[in-house]
Amino acid sequence: MSIGEVAREGGIKVQTIRYYEQIGLIPPARRTSGNHRQYTETHLDLLKFIRHSRALGFSLDQVREMLALREAPNRPCAEVDEIARRHLSDVEQKIAQLTSLQDELRHMVGQCAGGTVSSCRIIEVLSDHSQCLADDHAAGETGAAMVVK
Repeated sequence: MSIGEVAREGGIKVQTIRYYEQIGLIPPARRTSGNHRQYTETHLDLLKFIRHSRALGFSLDQVREMLALREAPNRPCAEVDEIARRHLSDVEQKIAQLTSLQDELRHMVGQCAGGTVSSCRIIEVLSDHSQCLADDHAAGETGAAMVVK
C-alpha cells in the first residue's frame, strides 16, 4: 500500500506516519525502485494500534513500551496493565484538577454583577487568591500546564 492508502485506512495523516517511521515507532517501509514507500498490513495494524492508544491519551513513550511488550505475546501482561493503571491514575488526577477549576470558575462567574470593570468581581478574585474556593489551582502556570497536557 502507498502512504496515502495507509493514511486513509488508518485514519492518520501522512506526515504523522512519516514521523512515526522517523522516530522508530513503526519499522521503515520498503521502497520501490522509484523510491516510493510501500506499506504492509503489519504497518497498518501498528498504525491503528498507535492511533487508538493516542486517542486514549497514552504518550508516545507508553505506546512504544506497549508495542515492545506486544512483540512478546507469551509474557504476562502485568507490565501492560501497570502502564494502563498509571495512565488511568493520571487521567483521574487531571479530571479532579479540571473539576476543581470548573467549580472555581463557575463560582467566580456566578458572582459577577455585570457592573463596570472597576467593581468587577472576577477581576477582584483573580487579584486576591484568598477569595478562591480552593488552593489546588494555586500552582499558577505549572498547575495550568499540568491540566492542559
